Amino acid sequence: MGGLIQNLNVFIILTMLSGMLSCDFITPGPVAENEILDGPIEGLTFEQNALFVAGDEAFGATFTSKTGLGPIFVATSCGSCHAGDGKGHPFTTLVRFGQADTTGNIFLTRGGPQLQNRAIPGHMPEQIPEGATSAKFTPPAVTGLGFLAALTDEQILANADPGDADGDGISGRPNYIIPPDYFQPQGIHQFREGKIIGRFGKKAAAVNLLHQTVNAYNEDMGITSDFRMEDPINYAVANQSADMIADPEVPAAVVRNVVFYLRTLKAPIRRNEMEPEVIRGQQLFSDLNCVACHLPEWKTLESDISVLSNQIFHPYTDLLLHDMGASLDDSYTEGIAMTSEWRTPPLWGLGLSKDAQGGVYYLLHDGRANSIEEAILFHGGEADGSRQLFLQLTDDEKEALTRFLESL
Repeated sequence: MGGLIQNLNVFIILTMLSGMLSCDFITPGPVAENEILDGPIEGLTFEQNALFVAGDEAFGATFTSKTGLGPIFVATSCGSCHAGDGKGHPFTTLVRFGQADTTGNIFLTRGGPQLQNRAIPGHMPEQIPEGATSAKFTPPAVTGLGFLAALTDEQILANADPGDADGDGISGRPNYIIPPDYFQPQGIHQFREGKIIGRFGKKAAAVNLLHQTVNAYNEDMGITSDFRMEDPINYAVANQSADMIADPEVPAAVVRNVVFYLRTLKAPIRRNEMEPEVIRGQQLFSDLNCVACHLPEWKTLESDISVLSNQIFHPYTDLLLHDMGASLDDSYTEGIAMTSEWRTPPLWGLGLSKDAQGGVYYLLHDGRANSIEEAILFHGGEADGSRQLFLQLTDDEKEALTRFLESL
């Protein structure tokens, strides 16, 4: 009997060891920092890390009708549109409508500028009103935004050339936006006839990350806050919201935590940057004059978040509007932008986009391009010269350029 028990104990021990060894093969190892977009900037204090975690939790929180969702909405959480802080998918693409020129959105009293295409039980989702122009906006990645938010208007204006004074065919200009009533001016902003430079969003229609976050809560999720107390209304049904949840549904502290989270998300980290083909592709990117709009390098000045002060970073954007030609003209605009003008999207993190998009690229403002080459070929207007040079590249050169872009 003792021998049987001893053999059984040996069997159990061997089985446990086998299981432990097999776990080494089954359990994935840690993911490299440059393979994920999520994570804080290095150097945050203990208190700042606590705010970051609080903002992260709020960013991922899912709303229901009992916690204020809707009654009409697009998404149930911030994270549902920005999986892993990355780009969105066609299923999470937003629809903006109502403004066809720079005179303003005449459909604001009919539901504009955002279509809420979903509704909680007992309510009807919106439809685009007859006569309104519209465009699809795929949610962008949200990492590194704090660096862009830390730039001054003066720095942005230094790269503007609205009249193409240098004759290079590139005439980037800022989108001037009337700030919301809760906007508090900081030293980085410069007013011009009551407007300031927008820097976030496909058309650069949000002046800072608080503006962007408040709008996302309200227009994407139907969530009120101390900054914006009105629920979205389906004007085809009624002239007021039927939401019975007390306002504000999210307090200012939570909104500010999300803003702090967005400000302190790390910038995407380069991968394979020393590979010969990547280096070759980077030179081609410059030769094609893509850098005229996708400006590689910036440096912040002093910031109220010390780790953002005097930092060199590489977002590959100038934050300016550029005419992208007829192929990308959606007959819809925001602010003073024309319908074919789009803010230069940052390219950092591009190589990780597919991880958040289900393994397939959905590029450009509306996700219509399923490859980097396809996205380039849609470029027109001010970017047509670069597009024509791209068409002259050999297949090997195009591959090198793609390798570089995917290293960002």
